[in-house]
Amino acid sequence: MRIHCKVVVIAVCFGVFLLLYFLGGNAADDPLLKEVGEEPEEDSSSSQSPSQLEHNVVAKFRRKSPAGVGVRPEEPLKGRKQGRPISRGASVNAKSKPRSNVARPVTRRTKAEDVMHLAVVACGNRLNETLTMVKSALLFSLKKIKFHIFAEDPLALQFKERLNQWPRSVAAKFQYRIYSISFSVGNADEWKKLFKPCAAQRLFLPVILKDVDSLLYVDTDVLFLRPMDDIWNLLKSFNRTQLAAMAPEHEVPKIGWYSRFARHPFYGVTGVNSGVMLMNLTRIRSTLFKNSMIPTGLSWEDLLHPLYQKYKNHITWGDQDLLNIIFHYNPERLFIFPCQWNYRPDHCMYGSNCKGAEEEGVSILHGNRGVYHDDKQPAFKVVYDAIHNFPFEDNMFQSLFYPIQTKFLETVNTLCGRIPQVFLKQIEKTMRKVFEDKVVRHVRPHK
Repeated sequence: MRIHCKVVVIAVCFGVFLLLYFLGGNAADDPLLKEVGEEPEEDSSSSQSPSQLEHNVVAKFRRKSPAGVGVRPEEPLKGRKQGRPISRGASVNAKSKPRSNVARPVTRRTKAEDVMHLAVVACGNRLNETLTMVKSALLFSLKKIKFHIFAEDPLALQFKERLNQWPRSVAAKFQYRIYSISFSVGNADEWKKLFKPCAAQRLFLPVILKDVDSLLYVDTDVLFLRPMDDIWNLLKSFNRTQLAAMAPEHEVPKIGWYSRFARHPFYGVTGVNSGVMLMNLTRIRSTLFKNSMIPTGLSWEDLLHPLYQKYKNHITWGDQDLLNIIFHYNPERLFIFPCQWNYRPDHCMYGSNCKGAEEEGVSILHGNRGVYHDDKQPAFKVVYDAIHNFPFEDNMFQSLFYPIQTKFLETVNTLCGRIPQVFLKQIEKTMRKVFEDKVVRHVRPHK
């Protein structure tokens, strides 16, 4: 009997032991309990606040994604809708690219600081000349350019038609807007006839282009022989008071026009030429300018008409004379850049007098006196014709530089053609750089 009881007790104990072992094994196989049980921080939970504990548990569950419990923080949620629902007006692209839970920097297609602004005023028969200027700016520029074209109504449609015919590869480098000729103060007809047709429009650019911070204005007879980016960078050289930049009218006072003939105040010793004018429009709009009419300063717009009324019988070169008068009384507002940025026939027809161009070559060619369209200074005409006739997307050395170089040999006996390096040095340097950037860089083997 005793033996029988012992056997029963042993059997019962063994059965209980098997039951406990079976239940313990099944519990250990449960995925959720298994996951929590594997976290080493479990023992320290007693020292954490409820919110910290909740945060840690959520983080732990996110570490394993195969079972659908969560995803890793560094991975975007794919295939899930996040945030607000997409409205019916949203594009298809917005639906196909759900937002990620990873923060990314917001980028725009074109940053404001990556766009250069260039203004030109065209009236009469200046269509082809203006388009050649625009073309020269695009050939070498690095940043995108926005052109502000002020034109008479008959020319506006022609500009639009011609610009829209340019190749897509070129069209991607610029934007443009066409404006009607308008003057905010005074008699419009009187302003329009000042000097050359519509030339006075440049005086009103700070008033009209209220949303533009900085601007390069050029006459229609200007050609860029190096990237516009380079003169645009001169804005960074302005000090706190300077708001515009121009080149001297002449390098030699004895043969300068203003120093010999002007009947009104002008800037410095030889005056300035306004055919190439770099402007910080924001500063111009916010500045009160000293003048000879009232003891207090006047804003740019308020100054223009009374200044014209006072000096209209004493000025010869119209708006350029008015600018000289303004900066005569406000010299601290003007930055002077060297003559190679506004190289004109005056720099070579009386003997070479632009040292900067002799050393570095011409950066911007200004063909005033109509030299692009006659034979008085053929060196200027050679450069203009080559750029005008150059087909977009052709090889620059073969279709642009070599024709200029060859034709220049025919001008070496003329006043300006006898110093060919002045005209050729910078444009050759620019073309080599363009070639290296576009060709050599792409074929260079990777190390």
